[in-house]
Amino acid sequence: MRIPDFLLDQSHISSTEYASNASTEVFQTWQKSGSCPEGTIPIRRIQKEDLLRVASVDHFGQKPFEPFVNSANTTNLNFSSLSATTNLVSLKNRSDANLLTLGYNFIGAMANINIWNPKVERPEDFTTAQMWLKAGNGADFESIEAGWTVNPKLYGDHNSRLFVYWTRDSYKSSGCFDLTCHGFVQISSEMALGASLGPYSSSFNQQYEINVGIFKDNGGNWWLRVKNRIIIGYWPAELLGNLKHSSTLIQWGGQVFSYAVKKTPHTGTQMGSGEEASGGFGFASYMSNLRIKDYSQSLKYPELVHAFAAEPYCYSALNIDVHYKEPIFYFGGPGRYIPHCP
Repeated sequence: MRIPDFLLDQSHISSTEYASNASTEVFQTWQKSGSCPEGTIPIRRIQKEDLLRVASVDHFGQKPFEPFVNSANTTNLNFSSLSATTNLVSLKNRSDANLLTLGYNFIGAMANINIWNPKVERPEDFTTAQMWLKAGNGADFESIEAGWTVNPKLYGDHNSRLFVYWTRDSYKSSGCFDLTCHGFVQISSEMALGASLGPYSSSFNQQYEINVGIFKDNGGNWWLRVKNRIIIGYWPAELLGNLKHSSTLIQWGGQVFSYAVKKTPHTGTQMGSGEEASGGFGFASYMSNLRIKDYSQSLKYPELVHAFAAEPYCYSALNIDVHYKEPIFYFGGPGRYIPHCP
């Protein structure tokens, strides 16, 4: 499939879009050993041990489906005078801390995602820093997703890895991580889905981030671009329903999956850097250069955003909007190892 011309346009990029003292010199470990020949793509090898870690081979690479327990009411923390609220479905075993924007015709989104290596406490837990582009916002939604994750049950280690995901039915039966099922089509020979990312950021030291963008073409396909130039591949239109037209909800932030979230004792699996959002640059995980694209065809900061944390005493969310400066969204936390987290 031909890559849309707008994905190759880098005229929007400028050095001021990156957070202060952050580096975009990010690589994948496998690249130290060489590169793929032209016309081929790198694919993470699925081993016997990977399949033995899952309860059912039929569901390998899928996020666990779980019931929706309630609706979470979110308040726009940064524009509280507007009294802007919305309802989000809450999944029983997932805890989110994110920034969201609602609309009717989003056809793209991007962000620079700060890279860390959070601790995952339990074998079945995983943690992510990612973007979600969704259509629908109730118990029936579609979602395409990309970012990094630490997911030992899927990948067999505790490395932070580049991932994509998709679902057409709220994780009930469709979709998967990376290339573990029919769905996402990779075309890039430069980066591998499911491969380790580095270097990691660390407190007091250099911060690292990777630019991730997802954009729809005129045919209803959604394309993934990383590092502002590498076109990884696309989600074909035939996978999707309403997302073929546009996204109605975009989220940036983190998520922890665990059977011990929203319970006592809570999991100690970390989100982001493992530090609370209030720690700020160099301590808390962040996303900068947040942009949406609508049918005006321009990349812009969303007009209204809502900061939300499902368990604010365990994982927090804070959008710092300083006058004359680019807003930066901070999120994360240590889970159980924090006062007031059960």
